[in-house]
Amino acid sequence: MNNPFAKLKDLRDALPPGESQAKSTASPASKQPEKKPPSRAVLRYERKGRGGKEVTLIEQLGLDATELELWCRDARKAFGCGGTVEGEAIALSGDQRKRLPEWLSSRGVKKVSGG
Repeated sequence: MNNPFAKLKDLRDALPPGESQAKSTASPASKQPEKKPPSRAVLRYERKGRGGKEVTLIEQLGLDATELELWCRDARKAFGCGGTVEGEAIALSGDQRKRLPEWLSSRGVKKVSGG
């Protein structure tokens, strides 16, 4: 079998380091420390004032706005539902109270109450 790329494999070591390798060899001190996950979360189910629509709220996470947006996006993907950030809470469409405790625990939340 004739592989036109076989000879290039031998020349790989002779090439200068590329941009991706230069970035990966940067000092590890430049990395920010990983944030500590929230220690607790409170789940609440609501229908009142929402036109009869069911919403599950995740409250008291103590995250900043950007982290809340990331958690909301990940929750929407995990549960296949709509969701938004309302103040300091994440609002997910539908009744997600049975599935949320396991998901929150996998993200490092130690205590999940309510529901």
